[in-house]
Amino acid sequence: MTEPRREALVVGINRYPVLRDEKRQPQHLKKPAVDAEVIAQTLEKFGNFKVQRLPEMYHEGGKRGVDANPEPRNLVTVSALEAAIARLFHPAKHSPLDTALLFFAGHGLRKEQGGVTEGFLATSDANPQNGKWGVSLRWLRELLQNSPVPQQIVWLDCCHSGELLNFDEVDPGTGNLGKARDRCLISACRDFEMSIEQLQGEHGILTAALLQSLNPESYVDGWVTNYKLAEFINKQMSAESQRPIFHNSGGAIILTDITGGVQRQVDQALVGKCPYKSLNYFTQDDAILFHGRTVLTDELIDKVRTENFIAVLGASGSGKSSVLRAGLLYQLKRGQKISGSDRWKYYEPFTPGEHPFESLQNAIGGSLLNLSLENEVDRWVEQFKQFIASVEHERVVLVVDQFEECFTMCQDSKE
Repeated sequence: MTEPRREALVVGINRYPVLRDEKRQPQHLKKPAVDAEVIAQTLEKFGNFKVQRLPEMYHEGGKRGVDANPEPRNLVTVSALEAAIARLFHPAKHSPLDTALLFFAGHGLRKEQGGVTEGFLATSDANPQNGKWGVSLRWLRELLQNSPVPQQIVWLDCCHSGELLNFDEVDPGTGNLGKARDRCLISACRDFEMSIEQLQGEHGILTAALLQSLNPESYVDGWVTNYKLAEFINKQMSAESQRPIFHNSGGAIILTDITGGVQRQVDQALVGKCPYKSLNYFTQDDAILFHGRTVLTDELIDKVRTENFIAVLGASGSGKSSVLRAGLLYQLKRGQKISGSDRWKYYEPFTPGEHPFESLQNAIGGSLLNLSLENEVDRWVEQFKQFIASVEHERVVLVVDQFEECFTMCQDSKE
């Protein structure tokens, strides 16, 4: 069995000679190079990654490191960083990769013009006044979408890095072009936020959380996946002024491991449970037994992120109820696929049955008055509109099962 090929590009930029503040002083940084180097060492030690560093320096004895104070000829330029990222996610055909990881620490810039915003990874030659902003996050999203690498990881510890996860233009989800991809995308903050360093400590806040969560020695099973990572970072940074944004899709990616690749073959939670449900659907309690619908679940999650109504259609017995309960709802409540989805408000799934209005009213609880619905449909609809308006600033998830039957009944009754 061949060893999987895993490569990482780790970037830490301290020097910004032409990026000036309001007092015309260079906006140099102190911690990105240190952040990048410790991430590089962690990936080499525990993740079996071949790591390229930028900017790179050589110590005595040939040991490599991230250069904190590079000479002018060794500064990271836009063209150099773009080329390195392109090589990482689009390797030569004769040398395919299994896993590609990009880590960036440095300045992040946000361009706002004509109502359009765009984020950039600022390189040492970034100079917005001369139209040079850095590496476009929009370009990076498109690169990920077209990349042949099956496991793609991007961690950005810089200001405005949440622009990477604005998917409305280009969605780097699992369903693109029919290619299944496992992805782990993490940004230090939302698109409009500034990323900050620890007041007492050596690293940026995201980097510090990454280092803690990537250490496989801290876990009983001895390895760290992207889902464990997201859960840890979400909790670790919950009290910070900046909020990390993450998006996991596809299957789990083993990031670091001290077991030598030997993973548990049987999950103890499965012992004594029958994985077959016959004609019954899988519930959220059965999610650990639910397999084979990862791509569809991720497509639904991507839709939920941007749409307020989703219809799942299919033949009877094709698994609609199972994918909604054990797939979509289970993953949203875990909060490991979309940042903050574990804090949304959820109502239990319900089936409309013969009296759909009453069933919906019961599902929502005391939010609606108990009217004689057959005679007061108009008043009920008005109440429901008021209910929707009352939660317009919350993310609310309501799953209606067997909705097609309800739709048919409403059509027949012309309600």
